[in-house]
Amino acid sequence: MKLEDIAASPTGWLKGRGPRDSIVLSTRVRVARNISGRVYVEKAGGGQRLEILSYAMDGIKKSGVFPSGFFARLKDLDALDKNFLAERHLMSREHVDDPEYKGLVVGDKGSCSVMVNEEDHIRLQVLMPGFDVIRAWKKADEIENIMAKHLEFDYSNSFGYLTSCPTNTGTGLRASCMLHLTALVMTGQIDTVFDGISKLGMTIRGFYGEGTEAVGDFFQISNQVALGRSEMDILDNLVRIISKVIDREDDTRKNMLSARKEEISDRVERSLVTLKTARIITSSETIKLLSTVRLGIDIGIVKDVTPELVNEMLLLSQPAHLQRSGEREIAPHERDIKRADLIRHKFGGE
Repeated sequence: MKLEDIAASPTGWLKGRGPRDSIVLSTRVRVARNISGRVYVEKAGGGQRLEILSYAMDGIKKSGVFPSGFFARLKDLDALDKNFLAERHLMSREHVDDPEYKGLVVGDKGSCSVMVNEEDHIRLQVLMPGFDVIRAWKKADEIENIMAKHLEFDYSNSFGYLTSCPTNTGTGLRASCMLHLTALVMTGQIDTVFDGISKLGMTIRGFYGEGTEAVGDFFQISNQVALGRSEMDILDNLVRIISKVIDREDDTRKNMLSARKEEISDRVERSLVTLKTARIITSSETIKLLSTVRLGIDIGIVKDVTPELVNEMLLLSQPAHLQRSGEREIAPHERDIKRADLIRHKFGGE
């Protein structure tokens, strides 16, 4: 697989349909592992990190788990390509920085990836469309078991799998869902909801994970601690809590439509008109407008736009995707013009 193949793939985790996908865009399961007998990334010098990188990439190749996968050392990719991969959620924003001794493997048309030498030696992740936690974990578990035959992972009988961050120690499992909670935001309930789930061991982040804003009312909710809990305990707890959040968002949408239909309709229609006619538009504004249109689709106000198109635009309107489609870096102002042109074309505007 080449980078061009990833760019041309339909990105099923975002574009595809899945359980409860009107509210849950995607599910991610990530497994953190470190290689036994090797210094952890934070304490390792350049030579040690290079040895870990070579050993890990070679072990993943030998495992055959990604027979036609994309294998790359990040130092060999330019800044635009690294940001493109981060926008695809195939690696973290943190992984983009200091790329000299880091690697990335992508398989299954962008639904699975492995970061090498991020915070831990190995960070495997699986992405699924919609609310599909158990299926995503089963896929990650299957891949990890195959990789473990070729890479010996650091394990303690007392604590479980050992990781750089104590909160990941044990199973090394972090499961999350990307939710569109626009009704809870619009009705002022979101802080109460987040306060409640935080007390139940959940972490809330923005569209691109840790340290990012929740632009457009998209929120990533994940388990906070892995130590002392089994995989199924973590997953069952996540499914139970997110199911309640989904139900509350769904009920709020219905109540809001009943009580404030004209206001919501006006807001949705204004957003759609802007997307169809704008000549210049920023990335953050685009996400906010697409968020409103996505709500309009779900509650039946918008009839001529599909959820798949909105999801596709959430991705293709991002800076690195816009620039990569033109095969060159372009200035922010020019990007804003190009973004508006793309959206007008896709939405059948002027």
